Amino acid sequence: MSDWDVSRAATALLDAEATRTDRRPVTDDWPELDLATAYQVQDELIRRKVADGEHIVGVKLGLTSRAKQRRLGIDSPLVAWLTDAMVLQAGVPVPTGRLIHPRVEPEIVFVLGERLSGPGVTAATAMAAVRSVSAGLEVIDSRFIDFRFTLPDVVADNASSARFVVGGAERDPRSLDLALEACVLSVNGTVVDSATGAAVQGHPAEALALAANALAERGIALEPGWVVLTGGMTDAVFIEPGDQIAAEFTHLGNVVVGGV
Repeated sequence: MSDWDVSRAATALLDAEATRTDRRPVTDDWPELDLATAYQVQDELIRRKVADGEHIVGVKLGLTSRAKQRRLGIDSPLVAWLTDAMVLQAGVPVPTGRLIHPRVEPEIVFVLGERLSGPGVTAATAMAAVRSVSAGLEVIDSRFIDFRFTLPDVVADNASSARFVVGGAERDPRSLDLALEACVLSVNGTVVDSATGAAVQGHPAEALALAANALAERGIALEPGWVVLTGGMTDAVFIEPGDQIAAEFTHLGNVVVGGV
């Protein structure tokens, strides 16, 4: 039997983040780590961040696109937490020197206008709770060497959360067909990938419903004002100092981050 537990796993992941030192997957040391326990590690990790002064501002979906699932060899979406320390204001560069091996991916971002609580949330009821939709870029930064992990590992690691930026344009989601909302991702002016909102569980609202229903199993509801990152539309790209990564959306405008 392993001598690892929820507290030890949370400590290991927080230490890796604080020291910018990637490590082998927790499951290498704690093979018994299952998905339910991994969410306990995630919650403990965020509880400690909140105790240190951070505030929860929303949630993110991970591994909602087939592109990400194929690359990582994982076929289940997951839910993780966003705090105010992860917010990157528009125009502020990604602090690559404070991260391990950051990558960037484009997202369709919801802001909730009403409380959303499962179970039984559908895409339609999820959309009814949305106040606005925007373009976004998420900076992910796995604490594991070479982004190698199992599903329990990445859940425990809060879905590789690091930073995120939301574009300035806020739209009424009911005025758009988000399944057809297209995004072109470029690095230093060169197009590297593209996708539509259909890449995210068929429609971003399906990802939102998934989050509400998954959190309901843990006795948690999505609160008004929370930001929801619905999941990477394309595979993520590395960002280095001096890089500029841009996502150009059909109706949601552009969002850009640079590395420093």
